[in-house]
Amino acid sequence: MARGGEDLKRDWLSMLAHERRASSNTLRAYGDDLSRFLGFLHIHLGSAITERTLAKVAPADIRAFITDRRSDGLGARGVQRAIAAVRSFYRWLARENILDNPAPRAVRTPRVKRGLPRPLSETDTARTLEEAGEHDIAWLAARDVALLTLLYGAGLRISEGLSLKRGDVPLGRTLTILGKGSKERSVPILPAVSEAIADYAAKIPFTGARDTALFLSRRGKPMSPREAQALMQKLRGRLGLSEKATPHALRHSFATHLLANGGDLRSVQELLGHASLSTTQTYTEVETSKLMDIYKNAHPRGRAA
Repeated sequence: MARGGEDLKRDWLSMLAHERRASSNTLRAYGDDLSRFLGFLHIHLGSAITERTLAKVAPADIRAFITDRRSDGLGARGVQRAIAAVRSFYRWLARENILDNPAPRAVRTPRVKRGLPRPLSETDTARTLEEAGEHDIAWLAARDVALLTLLYGAGLRISEGLSLKRGDVPLGRTLTILGKGSKERSVPILPAVSEAIADYAAKIPFTGARDTALFLSRRGKPMSPREAQALMQKLRGRLGLSEKATPHALRHSFATHLLANGGDLRSVQELLGHASLSTTQTYTEVETSKLMDIYKNAHPRGRAA
């Protein structure tokens, strides 16, 4: 007997929660998007939604769903995120050998207008890290999650992240980074970062000495910055993120989220390896007035003024 759409949705969300460790916000957003899609199909096709129905969905049906969501006032970015949920659902259906329908992948979503460079929101950052694990090859999925978790969780530049060696694993509570101008700095390593790195290291299918690159390409060569850029390009396309959502944007996000949650400006400056506060200000895109409030509270002379 063919399973119903709601049963499939429940199992898919359960997979996201337990295997992908999706946040509650992501689960709620993806669940809402898929519920709207299934509800639309029920009316659009005039029949109950089952495995057989989902297998027969055509690109034209996906485009009709997009048109319906746009008529409800949903913007291009929201439509892209809704389709990202639908595509993730269909990828899961294929992996579970329930059905394989390429229709969602064949539909182009509305283009998002370019805006000013901005860090990712905390929700979009979480969704990006979760989506990075959506890879058919387990060790590459683990690699992508590990790299992006490192860039965000430690605020590293791409070159700094890719410079890690196999001998650096397991990571300690801090990591010494050689940054711009050959200046060393020590960054704290969160448990989520060390766990993601350890998971990836355990799955690498290639042997290598302790002084060889930790992050590898599909063929076992050191991963290049261009490959990291291509990874983020793929992810932002799936999630409907701005073209400014690059690996380096994760570093922006790290700093901005720290400051937004009351982080000390001087500490953020040191973690990023910036030579001046003005660089940190530009980098994090925090309003000048808010930044100065933080500065006054952190600086003895500021408090006395």
